[in-house]
Amino acid sequence: MSIKPIRLFGDPVLVTPATPVIDFDKELRNLVRDLTQTMQAAPGAGLAAPQIGVPLRVFVWDVDDELGHLVNPTLDLSDEMQEGQEGCLSFPELSYETPRAFRAVAKGFNMHGDPIVIEGSALLARALQHETDHLDGVLFIDRLNEADRKIAMKEIRDSQWFGLATENGLSPEIRVSPHRTFGASL
Repeated sequence: MSIKPIRLFGDPVLVTPATPVIDFDKELRNLVRDLTQTMQAAPGAGLAAPQIGVPLRVFVWDVDDELGHLVNPTLDLSDEMQEGQEGCLSFPELSYETPRAFRAVAKGFNMHGDPIVIEGSALLARALQHETDHLDGVLFIDRLNEADRKIAMKEIRDSQWFGLATENGLSPEIRVSPHRTFGASL
């Protein structure tokens, strides 16, 4: 178990839907520990397996002193919306007002295969949605309106880290979210 490098925007693993976990074994438990250690070292409020190059439907979070993980999540979202600053460890030093549902109910499994349900509002709901998006190949900039997305892309192109993400000839993909955006995005 160790701290892993976090993949930056431009890496194809970040825009590829992750594969459901089938085996709840020692490797999965090690992955959850690696994700947790990497997230805490960054530091961040959440981290999904694709962000460390593992294309599996697993994420961890650390919000309001609540540390947790979820495997193969599904989400039920409230119609009530929240606005708030959102960033991502795969986009260093970038944050934008991002619309999200105010409440989220996430259903899935723990690392041992036991079913769990996590209910959250405000920041926890935002983290659950953000990390589940990662598992679906959706990035937080995909949820921005067109004007903010253009500004974000300019900021990304001007960043020092962007060259690291594209030096291997990777071409970043910007997409409009396939998920319900409650009219707050394109």
